[in-house]
Amino acid sequence: MLDPVAADLEAVDALIRRRLDSDVLLVRQIAEYIVAGGGKRLRPALLLLACGAAGFREKPGGEVRLQLAAVVEFIHTATLLHDDVVDESPMRRGRRTANTAFGNAAAVLVGDFLYSRAFQMMVEADNMRVMQVLAEATNTIAGGEVLQLMGSHDPDVDEARYLEVIRRKTAKLFEAAARLGGVLALAPDAVEQGLAQYGTRVGTAFQLIDDVLDYSGDAQTIGKSLGDDLAEGKPTLPLIHAMRAGSPAQAALVRGAIVEGGREDFAGVLAAIRDCGALDYASACARREAEAARAALGPLPDSDFKRSLLELASFSVTRKS
Repeated sequence: MLDPVAADLEAVDALIRRRLDSDVLLVRQIAEYIVAGGGKRLRPALLLLACGAAGFREKPGGEVRLQLAAVVEFIHTATLLHDDVVDESPMRRGRRTANTAFGNAAAVLVGDFLYSRAFQMMVEADNMRVMQVLAEATNTIAGGEVLQLMGSHDPDVDEARYLEVIRRKTAKLFEAAARLGGVLALAPDAVEQGLAQYGTRVGTAFQLIDDVLDYSGDAQTIGKSLGDDLAEGKPTLPLIHAMRAGSPAQAALVRGAIVEGGREDFAGVLAAIRDCGALDYASACARREAEAARAALGPLPDSDFKRSLLELASFSVTRKS
């Protein structure tokens, strides 16, 4: 799927390591810990594929696409560092989170370091439109984090509000990464908007499947404990649908579990979710988003890059981790 940008992704990884360097020892230690933890690098890959699909041709020796791919990954990683502190998450990708390994204060401050390094690199790109797209995305993500926090332990969060959190918190960075391919290529508005819509839809599908896997995945494969969302009192779509479609007793059980948090009622909640088809419902919503993502690529000419974007949309709903 990522073959057309495999060499670029290797270059981005090397750039990430260089730009994470600091004369502050703790920053270096946590940065190395984060890099060693791996990750899918989906957002940088999306930016690079969008550049290719939109026809961006950089001058020999140019590095702006690689630089911006690293910026997108830095922003994403900073949000994860802050997320794990807020959620008090002990595990991510099968290993201890940075806040568990180094403490909350260190994780928050290194997240701030990543944000500021990302903005340094944005400025180096010397493109006001690029800075506008990334600054807006970063601000929208922060607002989405607060919106999600406000809905924590609230069983009255409905599907529309849940989707609004996803659009802001997760899908916005996918949108920005894809849009930047069109921006760098100086593509027609239809192409840029198509890429942006593709990013939004893929990002939404990706999060929907994340929420499904929290109740159906394999803990070792997804790199975290099942039921983490429930333990944190997050009213995700499987829970929202179970309250809407389940029996009064099932709805009451799920409501109580969201309010209280924890895993004490996990078995009963899982049974309710499965009984009323909540996982199938959420998966179907994800498939509709993926199909809309594929349709959004209509204005782009055929290419290996576009084919990879189409495959990425399919992967977003078939993945197991």
